[in-house]
Amino acid sequence: MSHTVHGAKGLHKQAAIDHKAVEHFHEHVAVAAYFHAEHRGFNGGDPVADWLAAEAEINAELNKDKGTSAH
Repeated sequence: MSHTVHGAKGLHKQAAIDHKAVEHFHEHVAVAAYFHAEHRGFNGGDPVADWLAAEAEINAELNKDKGTSAH
């Protein structure tokens, strides 16, 4: 599937989205977020904060593997 991306001067281009890769990424984030909650004994905390922290960790790891740094 592709989606329209609006570029400079109103130009459009098609950006292909690898839905399997996105699904795989979300699965990894879900597991990492679960471990955040488990680490604190499932007491308190915020599931959204767990998800966002897990996303940041996974992205940092992916960027490290690519030899780039996250900003």
